Amino acid sequence: MTAVGRLLYRNLPGILALVLVATTFTAAQRPGPSAAADELADEYAFTPMSIAMPEGAQQQSIREVNQAYGHIDAWISSVGAGIAMNDLDGDGLDNDLCITDPRTDQVVVTPTPGARDQRYDPFTVDADELPMNDMIAPMGCVPGDFNEDGRRDLLVYYWGRTPVINLALPRADREPLSPDSYRATELVPGDYGDTYDGPQWNSNAAAVADFDGDGHDDIYIGNYFPHSPILDPSVDGGVEMNDSLSNAANGGEDYILRWTDATTGPDPSVRYAEAEGVLDTDVSKGWVLAAGANDLDGDQLPELYIAQDHGPDALLHNRSTPGKVEFAELRGTKGPMDPKSKVIGNDSFKGMGIDFGDLNDDGLYDMFVSNITTPYGVQESNLQFESTAADRESLRHQLNEGAAPWTDRSTDAGTAWSGWAWDVKLADFTNSGRLDIAQTTGFVKGEVNRWPQLQELATANDNLVADPDWWPRVTQGDDLAGGQKLHFFAEQENGRYVDLADELGLGVPVPTRGIAVGDSNGDGLLEMAVARQWAEPVFYRNDSPDTGEYLALRLVHDTGGDDTAGTPVVGAQVRVTTPDGETALGRVDGGSGHSGKRAHQVHIGLGHGVHGPLDVTLDWRDRSGRRREQTLSLDPGHHTIELGSQAETR
Repeated sequence: MTAVGRLLYRNLPGILALVLVATTFTAAQRPGPSAAADELADEYAFTPMSIAMPEGAQQQSIREVNQAYGHIDAWISSVGAGIAMNDLDGDGLDNDLCITDPRTDQVVVTPTPGARDQRYDPFTVDADELPMNDMIAPMGCVPGDFNEDGRRDLLVYYWGRTPVINLALPRADREPLSPDSYRATELVPGDYGDTYDGPQWNSNAAAVADFDGDGHDDIYIGNYFPHSPILDPSVDGGVEMNDSLSNAANGGEDYILRWTDATTGPDPSVRYAEAEGVLDTDVSKGWVLAAGANDLDGDQLPELYIAQDHGPDALLHNRSTPGKVEFAELRGTKGPMDPKSKVIGNDSFKGMGIDFGDLNDDGLYDMFVSNITTPYGVQESNLQFESTAADRESLRHQLNEGAAPWTDRSTDAGTAWSGWAWDVKLADFTNSGRLDIAQTTGFVKGEVNRWPQLQELATANDNLVADPDWWPRVTQGDDLAGGQKLHFFAEQENGRYVDLADELGLGVPVPTRGIAVGDSNGDGLLEMAVARQWAEPVFYRNDSPDTGEYLALRLVHDTGGDDTAGTPVVGAQVRVTTPDGETALGRVDGGSGHSGKRAHQVHIGLGHGVHGPLDVTLDWRDRSGRRREQTLSLDPGHHTIELGSQAETR
């Protein structure tokens, strides 16, 4: 044997492994547009529209940060664009937006564009009656009825302070929304001085749900950086970065705040108490970028998924009782061919977004998780976790045993790779009965490519990365995934998904963050509003042709007054049985995701040729915490249903 032959023989296993990896990577790449994709794209149509914003605010293009972060100030400035769609003024339509805008570090309430966009002028919700300072920046806004008076309040979470609840005040004669429509109150009360000097939480995620099953909505707050002066340019130090790129547990502590009581009327209030000892340290001290709450096993106790940057995500099974929040961490089972990071509870990916929906039509919830998936950059994988349990009874049994019976099929489905991904929303935009997957991507937009330096960091020793000095320069003018676009995955007849963003005019090369979803004009089609990092937000009106039937449900605890939207029954579950025996799922979402929040209305696409009446099973907890279940016969279309001891259509 020649010397070359001996060399090849000794290295044959490695050569074969490289060939296998290259072949698998090439075969699994998302296919380009095809005739079938073009035909599928014809089912959709979105019209981009500008969102009105308040005038006169001084704009910035990057944040001032702690001096220790000066060379990575663009990295530190890469989050904060958030958007939520809801019915804030009580007119019966989800035609209001709450936006956090990093260009001004303001919280903005504004109408969705369209026929009724002159109801009030855009305005800021500034919480001036509470202590603030110049080192505080809002990161997201979550609408909800926190004091249970039927009006939509606004939970705002920040870097640099604890969250604030802006309670909606009664409005005489349905006067327009304005800055005077809200009164700010502390989520975490304390003596914080005239200028805020309280705890420096750095929050990037919130989820609202009745975690303990007492009939009242609780709040999870996920923090990113440790409590420290991230945005104080007068300080040099006292901050750190993640102590690992794959298993970091030195982030800011997370909190679950349990609802205790509230008052209504002209002087409203609401109080929460910290549920202590609920989250293990390795979960609580992760670097959280997204969270989602949903009842997966049908016991009306919502599970909690926490998406962690730089470490394993956590799926927590809810085992709470009224007054006591308790979770157990779940773990998937690794098969012989499964990569470790594609197993629930074991991943080392950069968790950035989470949403729930039934993707495989088995009547059980699946999950979609965003990660960093940039080819030739940081190539992880999105995670399309689909259920493997036979039914809800089997699922509940396995969750009680600590198992997570979901398997990732993102590679087979064509959704594994998209970019530096963030928020994700599963929704049926054409009422076809199939869920689409809308996903934001992109990081820092500039002119100087910093991928080589980032790749060096990715191979660095974990003992070094906690020190900001070891991080490569990423400042204004530098670029990391800055030209990536919104993604819009639609399912083809063969079960694989194709990205139609470019075909639909959604593929704008600007970094995006949050996605809000709701039916803003009541026509039975879901719109999208998208928050862009360091650029103006955009609204996409849904003008899709030849759409299917739908069921749109407003599920409320009570009717409230004339100027209220009613208190949403967060966590209520909907199961629709169609005439052909198929089951469709929906729920009242309290705010799952990264920085985009869908409306509270439950929207279920039914497909073409579906006529009523339909069997619609509702599962909820009343105000006493008692579980209720009732099946109604409903025609397709819009319905408002009051849920107390019974479900009553009104």
